[in-house]
Amino acid sequence: MSSNKKIYFASDFHLGIPDEASSFDREKRIIRWLDFIKPTCEELYIVGDIFDFWFEYNLVVPKGFVRLQAKIAEFTDAGIPIHFFHGNHDLWQFGYFEKELGVKVYSKPITRIFGNKKFFIGHGDGLGPGQHKFKLVLATYRNPFFQRLFAFLHPSVGMGFANWLSQRSKLKTFDGNFTFYGEKEHLIQFCRSTLAKEHFDFFVFGHRHLPMSFKLNDSSTYYNLGDWIGFNSYAEFDGTNLVLKTFEATNNENPIPNI
Repeated sequence: MSSNKKIYFASDFHLGIPDEASSFDREKRIIRWLDFIKPTCEELYIVGDIFDFWFEYNLVVPKGFVRLQAKIAEFTDAGIPIHFFHGNHDLWQFGYFEKELGVKVYSKPITRIFGNKKFFIGHGDGLGPGQHKFKLVLATYRNPFFQRLFAFLHPSVGMGFANWLSQRSKLKTFDGNFTFYGEKEHLIQFCRSTLAKEHFDFFVFGHRHLPMSFKLNDSSTYYNLGDWIGFNSYAEFDGTNLVLKTFEATNNENPIPNI
């Protein structure tokens, strides 16, 4: 890593819910955060569920979110690498972000070494034991046949149906009261099974919506990035330490839980 530069991680913006006004306010807050980190940003990892729904037709992409897209292009044009990960809400990305915004897009978790620290990075959906119904739904979403079938729908019909589903999402009524299940957490179990085979200093995931750092052993820690619906949370790596932070925190917002 370059001197005085940092690597940033964020996830679960869920732009599009619960309504247009709230989503727009969140988008502008995210842009203020991007402006805040830009001078020190060596790389940025946006670890899934950027949008509450996203589907790219051959000639059509969802309306809106142009300010975020423009800011992302500003970063990449300035030579700052940005990495997008498929989440379970926005996995139907088929090349638009790579071509138009110059980002790198990943459909699966990746490993990286920064300095002498080894990272395992992914959205986190479907990892760990159990979750059989959820994994079946994910497999359906990821199946090329069903993707092509959905693409036959007129965009107004397909996007309208998807937006209707989003409005029924439990995230629409987010209150920050997510329960932490300790060793029963799927992602903690996944981390432990992975550590049995290979060492990582840091596991970095989204999906869970609960910002946390959890010591797995003396040299390995699991981080969840939380979200920007209730926490405005992100992680910052300075070459040695990975730290969870919040942006524009107020007394009315949920603090990062002490786990």
